[in-house]
Amino acid sequence: MTFNDWNNPNGPFRGFPFGGFPFGGGGAEDPDPEPQEARPSLRDLKLPFSKKTLLLLALLLIVVIGLPMIANFLADYYWYESEKIASVFWTRLLPQWALLLVFSVLAFLLVYPNLKIALGVARDLPGGRDGLFGMVLNHRLARWIPLALAAFMALSAGTDSMDQWQMVLQYLHGGAFGVKDAIFGNDVGFYMFSMPFWNFLQGWISGLLFNVIFVCGALYAFLIFSQARDNRFDLPRPPLTHMLMLASVLTVVWGFSYVLQRYLLLYNPNGVVFGPGYTDIHATLLALNVLAVLAFAAAGLLLFAIRSNKSWKFIAIIVGVFVAANVLLRGFYPELVQRYIVVPNEFEKEKQYISNNIKATLHAYGMDRIETSEITPDAGVTIEDVKADPETVDNVRLWDYRALLRSYKQLQEIRSYYDFHAIDIDRYIINGKMRQVMLAPRELDLSGMQNRTWVNTHLEFTHGYGIVMNGAREVGQNGQPNLWIKDLPPVSTIDLPISRPQIYFGENPMSYAFVKTHAKEFDYPMGESNARSTYEGDGGVPIGSLWRRLVYTLAFGDSKILFSDVFTPESRVIYERNIRARLNRAAPFLTYDSDPYIAVIGGRIVWIVDAYTTSSLYPYSEPVGQRYRRGRLTGGVNYIRNSVKCTVDAYDGHMKFYVVDESDPIVRCWRGIFPALFSPASEMSAELKSHLRYARDLFAVQADIYRTYHMADPNTFYNKEDVWNTLKGEESEGTLSSYYVINKLIGETQPEFLMMTPYTPVGRDNMISWMAGRCDGDHYGKLVLYRFPKQTLIYGPNQISALINQTPEISAQLSLWSQRGSDVIMGHLLVVPVNNSLLYVRPLYLKASQSDLPELKRVILSSNGHVVWDETFEGALEKLLRWKPEEQGAQPPKPGTPELIPTVPPAAAASDSAIQALARDAKSAWDRSQAALKTSDWAAYGAAMADLEKALNGMFTPAAQ
Repeated sequence: MTFNDWNNPNGPFRGFPFGGFPFGGGGAEDPDPEPQEARPSLRDLKLPFSKKTLLLLALLLIVVIGLPMIANFLADYYWYESEKIASVFWTRLLPQWALLLVFSVLAFLLVYPNLKIALGVARDLPGGRDGLFGMVLNHRLARWIPLALAAFMALSAGTDSMDQWQMVLQYLHGGAFGVKDAIFGNDVGFYMFSMPFWNFLQGWISGLLFNVIFVCGALYAFLIFSQARDNRFDLPRPPLTHMLMLASVLTVVWGFSYVLQRYLLLYNPNGVVFGPGYTDIHATLLALNVLAVLAFAAAGLLLFAIRSNKSWKFIAIIVGVFVAANVLLRGFYPELVQRYIVVPNEFEKEKQYISNNIKATLHAYGMDRIETSEITPDAGVTIEDVKADPETVDNVRLWDYRALLRSYKQLQEIRSYYDFHAIDIDRYIINGKMRQVMLAPRELDLSGMQNRTWVNTHLEFTHGYGIVMNGAREVGQNGQPNLWIKDLPPVSTIDLPISRPQIYFGENPMSYAFVKTHAKEFDYPMGESNARSTYEGDGGVPIGSLWRRLVYTLAFGDSKILFSDVFTPESRVIYERNIRARLNRAAPFLTYDSDPYIAVIGGRIVWIVDAYTTSSLYPYSEPVGQRYRRGRLTGGVNYIRNSVKCTVDAYDGHMKFYVVDESDPIVRCWRGIFPALFSPASEMSAELKSHLRYARDLFAVQADIYRTYHMADPNTFYNKEDVWNTLKGEESEGTLSSYYVINKLIGETQPEFLMMTPYTPVGRDNMISWMAGRCDGDHYGKLVLYRFPKQTLIYGPNQISALINQTPEISAQLSLWSQRGSDVIMGHLLVVPVNNSLLYVRPLYLKASQSDLPELKRVILSSNGHVVWDETFEGALEKLLRWKPEEQGAQPPKPGTPELIPTVPPAAAASDSAIQALARDAKSAWDRSQAALKTSDWAAYGAAMADLEKALNGMFTPAAQ
């Protein structure tokens, strides 16, 4: 047998798939060949399945995997089309596929030539033509290996780019902020829109080059080491040249990474403040500049090493210089600067950078235009304060949202399949006056349904019904809320008609529902039967055709959709019914507030949701971290604007995105990308504008940031001399971090709806200031801050809580109630500014141990450290107003004194006739005061109390004799 028998079709090696002998080349004949068995070829292999079976399996795989994917795609498109935002669907989808195509082509153009070169070089190596591997490389099919591998690597690299569609679109549409960073002088828009793209591109190219070097290097290494003899091997020039060229390109890309890292210094979290400090600018920045230059120089030297006879030594020198430069410039040098230059003179060295941080942070959170006033509150609330600000007193909130939610659930859920998710707070014009109200929609909750069937959950029980509303200060019989809107069907005692009480979209998770079918929908329970209706809106997606039903059968995985006979040509399917999920599907690039709320607008129930544009890339701005844990605004955000107000109709689900802050560059960018999605604020109705609120999550973030950043002086900021605290809002503490009130600000003539929060100094409980976000009219979105003098004691909420707990009458009564088996619920303590004074309000509720229905039992009021309580707000306020220690020279009575009548100096007795006349005047004044108190006519109440005081004083003065 000879080696030439390999090419003999009838020889012993016939059928070997690659042709050629695997362990050597040709040679002399074997004088004594051993008998060889015939080797089977691929053609001789028997498959366990027939070709028809394999074809059927392939078709089945396509049906099982492919059809649901197609159905989901079509269902997505139908949803966007029904919402009249199909352009949003294509604007989201097409850029992803464009990125896949563009980056796959770029990757292929980089990978394929190198793999082809590597294959050609490998063939010329000593092991590239001999042996099994050599025959593989020289097989007629080997030329397809680079193409197939390059296509796979390119497709993988292109797929990585698809998730970056938002970032790429922002890069293409982003604009200027009009603000420059303090270090490099670049517009902030560069960091927001451009830098993320360049960072991604640099990382993407680096990763792709590394993969190419790894594949080519592995091929060369295998062939070179396979030819090693006695642990010695030769490194041929062609593969070395190829690898050095690739390494040179990678080093250039690496050098650009150092250039980009210079800008990342603006986000250094490890200094005195967030952002670069003295060491970063004078040491680390220098190191990055030098390393970038060294990287570019190294790329050239690697190319020079191709022609050098001592390439390994040359490469070793380059690597050594790089390592030494990194250790010295990025390790030792910054440490020396920090230890011996900065630390001994830290404030002087860091002063400029602290100023940069303060300025950037205030601007990034929209707090650089806050209006600050210095005020000294009056010693206590007086009748003059009440007369000057009656609207605030009339709207003091007595209902804690926790207690009210329990009352709603017990009194108004009516059936187990209804639920009140949360209490909303808003204001309405009732009988010509602004009134603070609390309300909640009665949503559907199918988890409480006893008999859950497909018909019940998807055809009949499709929606909630109506709302419940009460005045924030209104108390009915037995300490229950005085409900203005209640029951099913809704019964209203105020002029607020609701033409569409059905709630198909809400905060509760709800499954898909079919409307306009042959099955009547359940509206609400009514006597022995139920009220039923048919949907009359245009919400949802048409599903009347057989094709649509097939699509949604596959998309939802529900075969009953296809086989049910309840559908008509007008039938529609309503899904994506949670309002936040719905909005997020339409605009995933916005961040949504954790507290959506409802408003009755034009007779319809409308959800209003605040939407934010956020970023973590504002230079020098302090990011929101672990201190704030609400919704999606946790960690990493250092720029925020409430630029968009969203509405979702509770009946048909139609969404609107109103741009209310045209100055925000981020929302301008998104508006340029999705022009059909956004509407200008001018298209809002006046009724809708009257229900806009200062965004709750934004206010909480701003209040938290301003704890420290109200210190504009760098020295004060550095020493943390005047850090404030906000109230944490824990239930155990009984305080709210922020809350809505109706209040007439100092210097204003009309009451406003505000969100406010009090501040206390760190380590102390006295109140130092309070901040408010304005909600109404032209003042919407403005922040005001009222600061108190540091040398004057202004009681803080925690101090008032302590005084309440220390009041003997209150503590004794609480103990008595607890002993009788009642649960005492202390409501949140609210600080309410009244004119130039502060009124502290805390409601107290009782709940029987065996019941979950609380009742308002007492109202606790405090001002200037004095605590009173009564069964009603009016009674407690009367007690508080009748205590005037400064005017009458009396000592403050002990808390809990049953009668707080002003004391007067002793005087000679008056004549009987004069006393009788004065007594009649006092009785008349008292009757008039009580009548005014019942109607909340504080002006008349103040006049009557003044007459009463005059009569009482006259009875004990010589002038009355």
